[in-house]
Amino acid sequence: MKTLSILHRWSGGLVGLLLALLGLTGAILVWEGEWIDVPGVDDPVIEQVDRIAAISQQAATNGATRITYASDEIGLHLVAKEGGAGEYVRQDGSVAASWVSQWERPELWIFDLHHHLFAGETGEWVTGIAGIFGLLFVITGSILWWRSRRAFEWRLWPRKMQPGPIVRHHRDFGIIVAPLLLVSFLTGLGMLFPSAARIVLAPFGSVAAISRPTSVEPASGPAPIGAMLRHAKSRFPNAELRRLTIPAKPDGAYSVRMRQPFEWTPNGRTALYFDRLGRIVRIDNPAGSSAATSINEKFYPVHTGKAGGLIWKLAMTLSGVALALLGSLAVWSFWIRRLIHRRSRRARPVARARPEAMA
Repeated sequence: MKTLSILHRWSGGLVGLLLALLGLTGAILVWEGEWIDVPGVDDPVIEQVDRIAAISQQAATNGATRITYASDEIGLHLVAKEGGAGEYVRQDGSVAASWVSQWERPELWIFDLHHHLFAGETGEWVTGIAGIFGLLFVITGSILWWRSRRAFEWRLWPRKMQPGPIVRHHRDFGIIVAPLLLVSFLTGLGMLFPSAARIVLAPFGSVAAISRPTSVEPASGPAPIGAMLRHAKSRFPNAELRRLTIPAKPDGAYSVRMRQPFEWTPNGRTALYFDRLGRIVRIDNPAGSSAATSINEKFYPVHTGKAGGLIWKLAMTLSGVALALLGSLAVWSFWIRRLIHRRSRRARPVARARPEAMA
């Protein structure tokens, strides 16, 4: 148990600030629909396929790579372009805001920080490793708490900003939020490491991997985006149009993402793929899929607080704020305690040798 305690403390002292950063940015992103301040963000969603098709075609002509359509959370179409540029487009087709870099939009760079640490795939791997440490912290912290459970105190803030009270607060507050942290880490790791998630979910069936078509016929001229969207809507009349992805390569495929009523993911997992001539290549329909696929589909909405309404948003906010508090105070108390101990050793007077011992 002593070895476990040492490993828990040292790992927390080294990784705590990174976990605190992930927790804080995650809590902020849970409420991005409430703090984004752009004209039209609160517009009610009216799904008019012809209007959406016209906006999409214009965006594609202007260099869009992805268009995420307006939702109840954000009533604007989000148009993404190369190099982090993009714009918000109102449902009437007017541009509400535009930018040439993600640094001009806090919701974009905060997401990049939370997910990639501004370092692309490398940062994503670092985030995943931090998540593994966080999961182990929850498990080992619960084990360590059990031996001192009789001294439990319900306290949201340390009694004193000193190493001892902070450690006691860390222990007791950590066990309170442990279930929420466990859900946050498990769902986050499930998204970052899909291969591992498929292995874990294997007893519930197979999780179909999404792979784009590799052999489609290139074609010149404008793509029939309107026809694609109308075809998708005819295939799934009860589903919402959620996203259009425009291929960057001549042999790439267009994809139209939709959300059926039973899906939890805001942008849905229903997808239709089209070649450059607008011919259907493949359809991914999660209806009737395995239990593993259904569980996997819920990782994102559960992790981001986009499922369960206001109560779950508050729960995920608490999880993020708690992680930020536990991580930052753990690092502070760990290094401050060591600094105090080092100073006390330096200040301790050195015993002089007795004269008779020198004789």
